[in-house]
Amino acid sequence: MDDIDRANDQAQYLLDVALQRSRRAPSNRVSAEFCVDCDESIPLLRQQTIAGCQTCVDCQGLREARR
Repeated sequence: MDDIDRANDQAQYLLDVALQRSRRAPSNRVSAEFCVDCDESIPLLRQQTIAGCQTCVDCQGLREARR
C-alpha cells in the first residue's frame, strides 16, 4: 500500500464519520410546504425525509444541473 492509497483510505474514513454524525444529529430545520422556485407543493414524504428542503424534486434537479 502506497501513500496515495493511505490518503484515499483516510479521506474515505473521514467522509464516513462525517456522514454518520450528520445522520445522528437532530435537525430543527423546517421544510417548506411549497417549492420556492415553482410554488408547487412539496410532497410530505420529501418534507419529512429532507429536513429543511425548500424545493421540489424537479427544481432541485435543475439547480444541481446548473452547478
